[in-house]
Amino acid sequence: MKKTELDDSRISVGILSSPSVHLDLHGEFAVAGGPEFANGECRAFLADAGIVLEVGEKRFQEGSALELHPQNPDTSSFTLRNVAIGVKFHWERREDQRFPGSIRLVRSGGEIVAVNVVEVEDYLKSVIASEMRATSPGEFLKAQAITSRSWLLARLEASRRRKASDAAPSIHSFEDSSRRIRWYDAEDHELFDVCADDHCQRYHGLSRVTTPAVASAVDSTRGLVLTHEGDICDARFSKCCGGVTEAFENVWEPTEHAYLMHIADRDGSEVIDLRAEAAASAFIFGRPEVHCNTADPAIFRQVLPEFDQETPDFFRWQTEYSQDELARTIGEKSGIDFGMIVDLIPLKRGFSGRIVLLKIVGTQKELSIGKELEVRRTLSPSHLYSSAFVVERSEFDGKIPGRFTLRGAGWGHGVGLCQIGAAVMGAKGKSAEEIMRQYFPGASIAQRNQPLRVTEPM
Repeated sequence: MKKTELDDSRISVGILSSPSVHLDLHGEFAVAGGPEFANGECRAFLADAGIVLEVGEKRFQEGSALELHPQNPDTSSFTLRNVAIGVKFHWERREDQRFPGSIRLVRSGGEIVAVNVVEVEDYLKSVIASEMRATSPGEFLKAQAITSRSWLLARLEASRRRKASDAAPSIHSFEDSSRRIRWYDAEDHELFDVCADDHCQRYHGLSRVTTPAVASAVDSTRGLVLTHEGDICDARFSKCCGGVTEAFENVWEPTEHAYLMHIADRDGSEVIDLRAEAAASAFIFGRPEVHCNTADPAIFRQVLPEFDQETPDFFRWQTEYSQDELARTIGEKSGIDFGMIVDLIPLKRGFSGRIVLLKIVGTQKELSIGKELEVRRTLSPSHLYSSAFVVERSEFDGKIPGRFTLRGAGWGHGVGLCQIGAAVMGAKGKSAEEIMRQYFPGASIAQRNQPLRVTEPM
């Protein structure tokens, strides 16, 4: 039996980066560990000598970093104003957010990075209520808590190993005259452990934790993680798989994870392979009976945050572009002038039908791009919901289409836990363990810092 080496109880979360930071301190905070205290409305900005914190008529000045520690962590908190969420996604917006724990202000170039230092379990309470709604079924919230805790601790462990070995960051791109292959993951951050947005896990502060079920879900699963062969699982999740989950290696680095395989989103974890174009097309045009195929508005209101409810067509979706719109979008997002767009040709699909490699054919340039997020980013001013789509061309002028219609399935990368599917399972009375068994076949649930065999493999 193996034991984890993680004994972390606190993490640092990057919240925002700005030339100046406006915040409100609710309770007394010690400034930089000294005898001075601050509370109320504050403003931090940069001066030649470093960071200046302005609190009423008081000014505190430090060098490259300044920390504020609550005197009573159980009752104190702070609010950061104008925090961007959903950065570069179709629902991007700004809001004020309230956080527990300490705040660290760090100078980075011409900006200040605001970092929240917080207990892991308190962080998770916000995560599960930010990723989905605090009114979600309790067993689903438990499953999300275990999944999010596993991802976080696996990320911290990988970062620690890399730094200990002084290894270079992984290479996430390849490019030549005919191909541009990129994948995007939560890189090792220099100033904090994880970010607060969708790139890592949503962490929107205390305002999302609105029901006792959230605290209960985290407390009742305290320390529980997914494991496989003695290691904490790099557990992944997305909003809606569209009917079939995707394999890890088709989205990120080409490393297979036995617990992140492709399965149908229905009871029994049936394996379905949609790599063939005909199979993918038939599946995308269909509406299979799977957990995440729901149009029940009551479920949406129960499980989706308000801004996610603005996206009602995530299971099957459609978007259209004129020739000018598509050529302009691709040119702006890729930095390449393709001329007029002649065709978009899927060269390789993953098991869920998501396009892993797409050939863009223009009158001036041809280029194959991947992986799935690069495809989504290149073909949309923000992001396509997913890369599981088929392309229809119409309104031809000779060989040049005047209109492109993309018909697609799912929302997100589709790897691991399907949040909509898992929430539906929870609403139907499935337990957290049944939900985890569905989306992470072969994994076990174990107690962190304990021998990693607490349950039989699921």
